[in-house]
Amino acid sequence: MHIHILGICGTFMGSMAVLAKELGHHVTGSDANVYPPMSTQLEAQGIELTQGYDPAQLDPAPDLVVIGNAMSRGNPAVEYVLNKGLPYVSGPQWLADHVLQGRWVLAVAGTHGKTTTSSMLAWVLEHAGMSPGFLIGGVPQNFSVSARLGGTPFFVIEADEYDSAFFDKRSKFVHYRPRTAILNNLEFDHADIFPDLPAIERQFHHLVRTIPSEGLVIHPTTEPALQRVIEMGCWTPVQTTGAGGQWQVKLLSEDGSAFEVMFEGVSQGVVEWDMTGQHNVANALATLAAARHVGVVPSMGIAALSAFKSVKRRMEKVAEVGGVTIYDDFAHHPTAIATTLDGLRKRIGDAPLIAIIEPRSNSMKLGAHRDGLPESVVDADQVIWYAPANLGWDLAATAALCTVPSIVSDSLEGIIERVKSQAQPGTHVVIMSNGGFGGLHGKLAEALK
Repeated sequence: MHIHILGICGTFMGSMAVLAKELGHHVTGSDANVYPPMSTQLEAQGIELTQGYDPAQLDPAPDLVVIGNAMSRGNPAVEYVLNKGLPYVSGPQWLADHVLQGRWVLAVAGTHGKTTTSSMLAWVLEHAGMSPGFLIGGVPQNFSVSARLGGTPFFVIEADEYDSAFFDKRSKFVHYRPRTAILNNLEFDHADIFPDLPAIERQFHHLVRTIPSEGLVIHPTTEPALQRVIEMGCWTPVQTTGAGGQWQVKLLSEDGSAFEVMFEGVSQGVVEWDMTGQHNVANALATLAAARHVGVVPSMGIAALSAFKSVKRRMEKVAEVGGVTIYDDFAHHPTAIATTLDGLRKRIGDAPLIAIIEPRSNSMKLGAHRDGLPESVVDADQVIWYAPANLGWDLAATAALCTVPSIVSDSLEGIIERVKSQAQPGTHVVIMSNGGFGGLHGKLAEALK
């Protein structure tokens, strides 16, 4: 079967393409911006990519068109599909029908940490010899591919609350029907499709409604929004993590790189790993709870976590030039920015830390998070904000509220010059964006040489 995917370079759609190829389909796709890591992965899989949405790519007609949620009415390829009556489906619906049917689905939902936690969980199951399938919105370094069918009924999926397609406004995760569900945290996000936090809570409750009574819901005790979701009605056993929960930790190092895991008051062992930050400790606890539900004893899960290598673009060290270390990070929400910088600060001590931030997500462009930004960067020594041409609010006014030195730049060249003038051996530079950022990481490393 020939499947053509519109919006194939999105992390979800690109991963779905890999699964379709593995099922034996002929897979092609197109996107407005073809960029790594997804484009590299797709090309390596032999999937043919077209730049742009010229309807010519749909002639001869494919057997099925899978339409990504970034596509909207007015897109020339979408209009062609509708006018010609070509068969089409959303990505989550295709996945539910052709991959997840009959599997034990372990879903990881939440505002932050979905990619990292689902990568951890897939790795823990793999380490235990369970050969899980998975679909992750990033490339976990333990696997070097973002999706695979796997060899057993177990399937780990990053479960996103974003909508499914222009013709299906349900959250993607409503399609997945998990038996084990991690609800990591819940804050307001996706201001382009949700009016407020209660609207997102309702979608999370739709997910909870689909989890069987023999399943398991895992969530931290510290999230009032998730507590409200559970109080709307839950027919499934619940395990909680964090203070007062069944799963707790004793930190053995301030940066979160070593901690003891407790389950119902009994020590299960010690995780020592390369990750930093309280958020990753919380991700690990939820992972161990979910893995235990499918039969992985905590001691085995802990051994796996000690060999966990994180995900590309999640505090990924991409270069070290003349003593200056450059990291690539996906953070695009004030909470994620704050927790990432806090973890790194605790690891590097007093070393100089420069944060470069591109407000690129739809919520950022709408200004939904701007009030939280000044507080989110307090652990940096200085911040460079990138102001893209289409930003609809006053970034300079927000930067002026920061308690650490902050400048706004409207060009990559300006950012590079600023870093060159400020960085000295021992400086750590974190570049935060949920896009390609014009290849800034490589350009900066080159310039520092």
